[in-house]
Amino acid sequence: MSFYYDQDFDSIDFRESPHLYRIGKGEQGVLSVEPYKSEILPHWRFRTPDIAQKSADQIYQMFMDYLGEDDFVGADMARKFLQMGYTRSRRYANHKSGRKYSKEDKPDAPNVVEVPNYKDPKNQKHYVKTKTKKILPRDPDPEKAKSAEIFYEKYQLAKNNPKYQTMKTEWLQDHK
Repeated sequence: MSFYYDQDFDSIDFRESPHLYRIGKGEQGVLSVEPYKSEILPHWRFRTPDIAQKSADQIYQMFMDYLGEDDFVGADMARKFLQMGYTRSRRYANHKSGRKYSKEDKPDAPNVVEVPNYKDPKNQKHYVKTKTKKILPRDPDPEKAKSAEIFYEKYQLAKNNPKYQTMKTEWLQDHK
């Protein structure tokens, strides 16, 4: 089920109203769903492998705690933060600045890009950027690559956790 970006995230407490939560794809909603964002975000760091290890361990423990409380939304949000730890540190591992795209357009890029009818303007913006902007050359950072490996390991443990998988299947069946 797709993520609803048009919800009033400022007024919804997803712990009190978990039926309003939608899993979405990948990391969708990771920085919107409260109170989980505020509980998990302070622990999310990946500057060095040591910091990433501490962060990934803490967030994975939160994931396990949410599972222990049968709190699927919290567990899914912790899983998303682990996934985001992996993807963001991978971006910095490939591009030290964290910037993947140049500020200039590709020389052969059209002035106007026909965009599929996206409901979410964030996706539309990303689509246009990836079609018109140059990708910067890689500038590897081995420290961030190690941080990415650390988060990836914890992300895989969370994603493949049998209790999480069962809860996710039940959630999807109950919230069609």
